[in-house]
Order: sequence, then structure tokens, then C-alpha cells
Amino acid sequence: MMPLTDRDICPENNRYPYCIVWTPIPCLTWFFPFIGHMGIANSRGIIRDFAGSYYVAEDDMGFGWPTRYWQLGPEKVEGGAEVFDRAVQDASDTYKTRTHNLICDNCHSHVALALNKMRYDEREDWNMINLAWYSLTKGSFVRNTDMLAQYLPFVIIVFIFVALWAFL
Repeated sequence: MMPLTDRDICPENNRYPYCIVWTPIPCLTWFFPFIGHMGIANSRGIIRDFAGSYYVAEDDMGFGWPTRYWQLGPEKVEGGAEVFDRAVQDASDTYKTRTHNLICDNCHSHVALALNKMRYDEREDWNMINLAWYSLTKGSFVRNTDMLAQYLPFVIIVFIFVALWAFL
């Protein structure tokens, strides 16, 4: 067995170094499969997520362990791992003082603040929308079955509505 590098993802231990992680929110994701709960992991893979008002969890995601991840490149942060980790910590400290709002100041905003603080990819315009887009387009499923967890309820709901519409 090959030794793990500092960037290796280890789902068995829930370690996702330099990753933005995502998990479905029951009921909400069933109807809108692109909406879910987001967190960001530091260089050691420890996940931080804004899980509720005045609370940023550490390795205890609000809606379960990640089903998707998007691994970032520490080389896209001037200052590397140290600056990356400091930005994640600073964003978490900031969000420990904030009220959670499902629409405009939420887990996605926490991750966006971390990316803006570290100037990831020389950008300071990270927000909920582009994070959701990049997570969907650049992210990977942790396991193949996680794809079912994200999309199957939506497909079933659409199928039921189509079937009901056909019979009405």
C-alpha cells in the first residue's frame, strides 16, 4: 500500500485536504438536487462548516459526511498551505459571530469568505452562486452510490409528477 501524501483524500477517515465538500440536505435536495450543505477542509483534511447561528463545526458536518468534494490546488494560493489554513480559520472565526440565514449568509458564504481571504486563484469574488456551480461541475462524488443519494429522490419526484399529470 502506498503511503498517503498531504493531498490524498481518505473517505474512510473523512479526510479531504484542500477540499470544498458538499452533502445533501434532506427534503430540500430532493426537490432541488443542486442545493446542499457545504464546508471547506484545511490542509490536514479537517472539515469546517457553518452549521447554524454562531456555530462552525469541526469534523461534524451539519447534514452528514460529504458525498461530493472539489479538491483545490494549494499552489493557487500565494503562501501555500499556511495561508490556506489561516484563511479557513479566519473565516470560521468570523462566522462564529454570525446568524445563519438560509438565503444569504450560510455555509456557502462561509466557504466563499475563506476563498476570498486566501485569494484563491487570484480572485476575491467568490460567492454562493459560483461556488455551487464549480462544486457541481468540478466536484467528484465520494462514492458512486452518492450520486444516487443526490439525484434519485429528484428523479422519483419528477416521475411521480409526470405520471400524475398524464392521468389527470
